[in-house]
Amino acid sequence: MTTGPVQVSVFGKTDVGRTRDHNEDTFLVADLTSRLASLQPEVRDHAVGARGSLFVVADGMGGAAAGEVASRMAADLIFGHLTTVWGEDQAPTAHQFAYRLKEAVELANSRIHVHAKEHPDVRGMGTTATVAGVFGPDLYLAQVGDSRAYLVRQSQITQITKDQSLMQRLVEAGELTEEEAEHSERRNIILQALGPDPRVKVDLTWQPLRRGDLLVLCSDGLSGQVRKEEIAQIASEAPSLLELCARLIDLANTRGGPDNITAVAVRFTGDGLSEPDGATAVGHQVYPLSEGESTTEPVPVYTGSPAPVPVHPDHPGHPHRILFGVLLLLALAAALFRLLAGH
Repeated sequence: MTTGPVQVSVFGKTDVGRTRDHNEDTFLVADLTSRLASLQPEVRDHAVGARGSLFVVADGMGGAAAGEVASRMAADLIFGHLTTVWGEDQAPTAHQFAYRLKEAVELANSRIHVHAKEHPDVRGMGTTATVAGVFGPDLYLAQVGDSRAYLVRQSQITQITKDQSLMQRLVEAGELTEEEAEHSERRNIILQALGPDPRVKVDLTWQPLRRGDLLVLCSDGLSGQVRKEEIAQIASEAPSLLELCARLIDLANTRGGPDNITAVAVRFTGDGLSEPDGATAVGHQVYPLSEGESTTEPVPVYTGSPAPVPVHPDHPGHPHRILFGVLLLLALAAALFRLLAGH
């Protein structure tokens, strides 16, 4: 049995890319025990405390400044809920942490949806959210959209989130191969995001960590241009997490940089983690949280504004890349019809 702390080293970087005129991506890294969100030294290298650690990548959409508003709201609201509501929970268990993580993403969706309805200038805005929380020796992921999380263990990289996209659905249905999906003109159509609808289905998963694991969160501006094997190769060569993020973004830009690009890299070490032994599976593993499950106490709702988070991009988003509701269903039906008709 392992004893001692889990140590986190983290860095994040975002870039507007080569074709967009402003940046609609947002990222956040935070120590939830100290309630600090920044890239200052005390957060870049810290021990996971009693309330855990948080890492977020959000990719906004909606045109004009709407996507930037949505992604910033998502990061702020998730951080705020976890530092206020989860931060005051009397029973800080792993199960409660997973519950609060999912709840925070659902809350962010509701607040963004209401904001868009009340402000016609940003109506239709939305954002993906890949939210990683570490509690003790385990990693929990709350996913909406197609931003991704990869885990590198002993030089082997695995995608541990599933894209909530039209192409992923067709791959799972056996209608397309992964290679065909990667090159499809419809690869950027996602099935849901935070904001457009009043309710959202959060994909909650978990992964036991091992000493030396590297977590990479990224927007599709990176994953769409850089293969996961290339991420693992650069991770093995980069002398620091800062250099890793910079090299990944530079590579995406050399391939055209058609979208905003964000990367967050987190290294886990310390006596609180076991050495990798090859016996622990790495992948998309659903966390067993019952639908509609609630805590034993009344659930307060975070409604205020969190403390300022200094790691948001200051750049003034890209045109929307999403179809929702009836339009999405029609697109899915049409794609399936064309594929089936060709058999």
